[in-house]
Amino acid sequence: MDDPIVRRRVLVEGRVQGVWFRDSTRTVAERRGVAGWVANRRDGAVEAVLEGPLDAVLGVVEFCRSGPPRAVVLQVTVTEEELEGLAGFTIR
Repeated sequence: MDDPIVRRRVLVEGRVQGVWFRDSTRTVAERRGVAGWVANRRDGAVEAVLEGPLDAVLGVVEFCRSGPPRAVVLQVTVTEEELEGLAGFTIR
């Protein structure tokens, strides 16, 4: 049985800017075949939207729970959203 295609919005709080979080997230997402985007927010958090097969999306979410080596993740909030049919993965 194929994984359903899902969309998740992820908000990552902590020391997550200036530590290669966005680029690392893009790399992980592209390797897993997940589409979407990742961006720094003005409040210091990182926000990502992920679309793809459930297991692949959950793998990127799991990466976000720790991030790259210099990140200090304090909280991750994940919400389900309706699919938009995104293609590719970008850093905003």
